[in-house]
Amino acid sequence: MAYRIGVDGSTYRVSDDGEPSGSAGRPILGQIDSKQLTNIMVVVVRYFGGTLLGVPGLINAYKTATSLALQLAPIIQKSVEIEYVLNFDYQQMNEVMMVVKQYQCTVLEQSASLFVMLKIGVPKARLEEVISKWKDLQGITYTPL
Repeated sequence: MAYRIGVDGSTYRVSDDGEPSGSAGRPILGQIDSKQLTNIMVVVVRYFGGTLLGVPGLINAYKTATSLALQLAPIIQKSVEIEYVLNFDYQQMNEVMMVVKQYQCTVLEQSASLFVMLKIGVPKARLEEVISKWKDLQGITYTPL
């Protein structure tokens, strides 16, 4: 079993769970790292069939099983987003939504009456551009969460 989580992938863990040290968890993590994946966990279940594989055989078995599983599993890419709350007058909805669409922001929550409150996710890579656009629009307040 091995997992790697987090935006930067710095949190990880490996476990050999009874197998010889370094023969299960490390090869699994190696396959995860070879595909540069994060927010993933791989668990390989091996049933003993009476044949002793030895450490090299175990490493190969866990590595191959993980590689095949990762080839078949769909990989979903998500951009890192910073959440913001926008408040503005309803008449500015069109201008604000044009910026949201242009920079591929995600609308997470919305409420509208006389004033509009939008909770959005802004792609981290485009944050400076989006904030610059918000500054150009009059009467909009934005706060990070």
